[in-house]
Amino acid sequence: MTERASELSDADATYVFAVCRDPDVPALAALAGVTGGTPVRPLSLGTLTAIVQTVRAGEFSDEAWQARLSDQRELERYARAHHDVVSAVATSCPTVPLPMATLYHGEQRAREALLKETDRFHTALRRIAHHSEWGLKVYTTPTAPGGTGGRSARPVSSADRSRPAPGTGLAYLDRKRTAQERRERCQEEALRAAEAVDADVSRLATASRRLPPHPQPSGERRVQILNATYLVAEHRSAELALLARTLQERTGSQIELSGPWVPYSFVGEV
Repeated sequence: MTERASELSDADATYVFAVCRDPDVPALAALAGVTGGTPVRPLSLGTLTAIVQTVRAGEFSDEAWQARLSDQRELERYARAHHDVVSAVATSCPTVPLPMATLYHGEQRAREALLKETDRFHTALRRIAHHSEWGLKVYTTPTAPGGTGGRSARPVSSADRSRPAPGTGLAYLDRKRTAQERRERCQEEALRAAEAVDADVSRLATASRRLPPHPQPSGERRVQILNATYLVAEHRSAELALLARTLQERTGSQIELSGPWVPYSFVGEV
């Protein structure tokens, strides 16, 4: 839906933050938006409302965004400003957030483009009404060489006693093979635990999405084995928190629950 910034003149443009139903209009005046200049305001779309702000088109040209991408602090400032408006609106009504830097050449162009998508907006609003997004990550700690990864060592069997004595070449290879088998077994157990966590939380949630695991910082021993997000009814948030604690105790995995968030992941492509 966004018009390319390069197609906009260096004049005023309409920045769209979100589309919602029955927002708290007086509260919009307190929001700074992405520029801190003109006020954030509603734009009527019939039964829906877009949350917009007038900005200088030149601030969102291709050249301006290329420069912004190389300035992490400035990029984060814009992203946070966009998110702050969306979050504030979502506190009073179901809200479909639009991507950062959704821009149109004037209110009329914005209204015409957004009206073409009203069916999709209505579908998304029905889906997310009285729901929030929650993130859930599951971690495991890999078994250290020769260790047990925090699990009890398995009993010594007759096969263990019959293995070659330490110091021989065969004993070295046998230890390497045993360590590899232990790592593989622990990894399989961790993955099964992650699948069990996802299955249980998905049963509580209205919808869920699996995301790629995040790479861990250098020196971090934990390995992320599940990164997922869930759409959960607001009245079940306490139940979700209790379930996360119960699953951590049951599986022995490290579970991190974050939220509630505006349900960005469940509004579809709008």
